[in-house]
Amino acid sequence: MQAFAQERDPAASGTVATDDLRAVPLYEEHELIRWINDNRHLQQVRDKDNCQLVQDIEARAEVLRLPSYQFLWGDMLAWGVCVPKQPRRGMAMIWKAAEQGLPAALEQLGRYYYNGTLVQQNRERATPLMQEAASLGFEKAQFTWARWLLEGAGSPLDYPQAYLWLKQIVTADPARHREAERLSQGLAARMPPHKVKELNHQLLF
Repeated sequence: MQAFAQERDPAASGTVATDDLRAVPLYEEHELIRWINDNRHLQQVRDKDNCQLVQDIEARAEVLRLPSYQFLWGDMLAWGVCVPKQPRRGMAMIWKAAEQGLPAALEQLGRYYYNGTLVQQNRERATPLMQEAASLGFEKAQFTWARWLLEGAGSPLDYPQAYLWLKQIVTADPARHREAERLSQGLAARMPPHKVKELNHQLLF
């Protein structure tokens, strides 16, 4: 299924002929998920597509219940991007995406509850959300979960798995590599040496 919205050529002025209009294709789900993971989804809707696809996004979230579109629509509502701001409705939609297992939705909800963004701060509610996002292989959540553990969240029983996630991250970004190493060393310092040695033998690469 593919829908199109008509967007005016920004170089045109005055009355625009039909030939001066171009179609804006609705996003492929894998493309939208990539934007969400890179936190570029709202910029795409507002700045690049000029809010042309609001009705199509709403339909795919509310009617088709696609988790990536539920997340996008929820974020648009929560922050008033291209639509009137409705934080409660937006959060409810993001929860629907999380209930379908979208890692970015789980991560964002965890972060919001941990920091008290849009909702009352509730770190007991935040930690299982972030841990689940991390368990689904979402690197952003794996980094955040490790930071939270070092701040006192979770329990020592959570250290080994968080350590393994960090040690198996593959990245060409030197800063991310250093951060993964810093966090994994922090977790290692909180575990017995024999446990760290055992975990290192479990590493796939």
